[in-house]
Amino acid sequence: MSGTSKPGQRVTPAGAPGGMQLFDRDGSRKYLTVAERARFLRAAEQAPREARTLCMTLAWSGCRLSEALALTADRVDLAGGVLVFATLKKRQDGIYRAVPVPPSLLEALDLVHGIREAQRRRGRGSAVRLWPWSRMTGWRAVHAVMVAASLSGPAASPKGLRHAFGVAAVSSGIPLNMVQKWLGHAQLSTTAIYADAVGAEEQDIARKMWG
Repeated sequence: MSGTSKPGQRVTPAGAPGGMQLFDRDGSRKYLTVAERARFLRAAEQAPREARTLCMTLAWSGCRLSEALALTADRVDLAGGVLVFATLKKRQDGIYRAVPVPPSLLEALDLVHGIREAQRRRGRGSAVRLWPWSRMTGWRAVHAVMVAASLSGPAASPKGLRHAFGVAAVSSGIPLNMVQKWLGHAQLSTTAIYADAVGAEEQDIARKMWG
């Protein structure tokens, strides 16, 4: 990669070509900022209950939409404070990861989806999907909240929430290997793209260096 760039041209980090990027070909940001994610969550409070909990889960866990829709009641660990996701992008089945989430999300999941009651049944709720929806139905529910929050563009999507989680984690000083674990990335180099955050997030990272 050349060490020079034209004014206003974005330089891609080494090793990133052809991989995941935080900007599209037009230079539009593909992740929500901290303020935009907060706006999204406020709008979600006015959505139907199941849509609200789906939006909260995507925002606070960084999981893929397909992983959220596959979540069953037995994999909501209320005592441990984590959600356990099957990592669907890995090539073999049976790979799970535990992601810490805020108590407010766990309380909402229990209230809306009856987690404790389901876990008292045979199988501890392993047959109870929290959102028995198709991927398109889930996507539409998230999109409706994005519209209500006046968010648009590439970032206004479930993937934008996932990227926002990664950027927020790195900006908060979470080690990359921990972010890799939470997001279910096979390679640390994939997670490292979030260290290329820009704008306010990049300023926050720089302030830590300045002391």
